[in-house]
Amino acid sequence: MNDIAVSSPRFSYPFTMLQQIAGDVLDHARKGGASACETDISDGFGQNVTVRRGEVETIEYNRDKGLSVTVYIGKKRGHASTSDFSPGAVYDTVAAALSIATHTAEDDCAGLADADLLAREFPDLDLYFPWDLPVEEAIQLAQTCEAAAFAVDKRIANSEGASVSLGESQFVYANSLGFMGGYPASRHSISCAMIANHDESMQRDYWYSAVRDAADLEHADSVGKKAGMRSVARLGARKIATCEVPVLFEAPIASSLIGHFVGAVSGGSLYRKSSFLLDSIGKQVFAPDIQIRERPHLKKGLASGTFDDEGVVTRERNVIENGVVQGYFLSSYSARKLGLGTTGNAGGNHNLILDNGAALEFSALLKKMGKGLLVTELLGHGVNSVTGDYSRGAAGFWVEGGEIRHAVEEITIAGNLKDMLLGISAVGSDVSIRGSKQCGSLLIDRMMVAGG
Repeated sequence: MNDIAVSSPRFSYPFTMLQQIAGDVLDHARKGGASACETDISDGFGQNVTVRRGEVETIEYNRDKGLSVTVYIGKKRGHASTSDFSPGAVYDTVAAALSIATHTAEDDCAGLADADLLAREFPDLDLYFPWDLPVEEAIQLAQTCEAAAFAVDKRIANSEGASVSLGESQFVYANSLGFMGGYPASRHSISCAMIANHDESMQRDYWYSAVRDAADLEHADSVGKKAGMRSVARLGARKIATCEVPVLFEAPIASSLIGHFVGAVSGGSLYRKSSFLLDSIGKQVFAPDIQIRERPHLKKGLASGTFDDEGVVTRERNVIENGVVQGYFLSSYSARKLGLGTTGNAGGNHNLILDNGAALEFSALLKKMGKGLLVTELLGHGVNSVTGDYSRGAAGFWVEGGEIRHAVEEITIAGNLKDMLLGISAVGSDVSIRGSKQCGSLLIDRMMVAGG
């Protein structure tokens, strides 16, 4: 049992009550004839304040809770969920899961994680930082953020708003193998989106900061200033002629390339054979100097956790070494489908850190590229996960002589993810930490850019 979780009066339910409900679920399932059972119970709240043109636009406050239960009758599986924690509702939800299980087909891969893989220790990863933020102070922060954006340039004509959000939650996961664990976590953010206008050109851009601990947030005026500067920089955007050139993905969107890789080597895509990276263990997928490490125990990490969604202990590992795939992202179910072992990734990847040992400053990346396209925004969803074909609308800046020359819009960038990952020729030191995948800007040696 997790002995580090602490109850907070900020939540609707004490942590001990979530544990008690989890125990009741397991007891009801056992008495109802289940051979195995697992349950996840969560409770959380959030506050969001949005200011537009100096005036309060929205104030939102939410409280959420949920209970999900999965039962197994042999190799038959049933699942049900509810947002009602009353004893009667809990009993009825378990009964519903049991009823569903009796009508489903057997699946040899169904079942709980192996008992010897479950976490037994629960180190504190510093994931919970309550933010005592009165609404009045949240409004002031948002106003400060937006005012800084307007102050950047007189061509900042309008605002889509500045927002300040806080979110706190806690959960308990338990199963019939004797595992019970959980902890509280927080995620707080400041964001701003602005509109610049000059002559007949109108452009929008944004910036945001998201962290576990509000003390680590980028200052509100800095967030606003960046949103304003980015919007103004896009004024006068032009089309360019179709060409084949190096493409530099700015850090905030470069992580999407890592996301495509993760999706391709995750269990569901692999056992369904719907991936462009089938049977890729031991194969060169990235450029030879690229390393990707999964670090689930990073303090304050946005994707940290001592165990995955099945209670399996998480471990640091090298996913990519010298560009070569060392491991997949598997849950117990997908691992069984593939005849492999779980990697502790039920629920997704943990903190992925990309490195090539020689990260460059952003200005050095531009100089290395020389002539090409800097992409700062991606549009649409033109990625084929089966073939790896990649074609997306984009906006950004044209670069010549290692310097930004002008903004670019209404273009499409195209290639194949296999070639793109192998073609990473440089990595930036401007790491953007906003989620589970962390990397600096990525320079791809060559892609097709379709202009007008």
